Amino acid sequence: MNTRAKTAGDEDLEYVTLCQKGDTEAFDVVVERHQKKMLNIAYRMIGDYDEACDVTQEAFVAAYKSIRQFKAEAKFSTWLYRIVVNYSKNRLKQLSSRSRREGFSIDNAGNMQDGRVCDQAMIHENNPGTQMEQREREAHVQKCISALDEEYREALVLRDIQGFSYEEISAILKVPDGTVKSRLSRARNALKDCLQKGS
Repeated sequence: MNTRAKTAGDEDLEYVTLCQKGDTEAFDVVVERHQKKMLNIAYRMIGDYDEACDVTQEAFVAAYKSIRQFKAEAKFSTWLYRIVVNYSKNRLKQLSSRSRREGFSIDNAGNMQDGRVCDQAMIHENNPGTQMEQREREAHVQKCISALDEEYREALVLRDIQGFSYEEISAILKVPDGTVKSRLSRARNALKDCLQKGS
């Protein structure tokens, strides 16, 4: 393995190495560590909970099948999140071509299906006293996020919602830091305008 990843503090490396040697249980640890963030990225990118569940599952399957190709040239999490971002973008194209993007399935957050990674990965927790208000606000925010151009949306999701550093986003998206910052600035302005119009 590349020592650069080790010195960068890649806490997944031990389990990834075991998985590359055929230890399937090691991959379960990786899934448990990353499923919530993976699901949130997919959900914010797509705007539909069920589709996000499917994409997250597909991304993990793809990661498992290709894990022997991971060479530790970057952190494993960077490699993994790049997969879910790409799968989310592909799913958006599929939905758009079939004209099936009909809204934002926040109410589906409780529809867990057996055998899927989403069974254990909740997007958010609701306070019963303010549940309806939170859902309405969340729906409006997600609608505005989904209205952003794809490249702006992914920058906003990764930085402002998931909290990745500019360096991490640059690695995930394979674009320069300056491009990330430019896209993020435009995304924030567009989101602000959309939220103000709906307030």
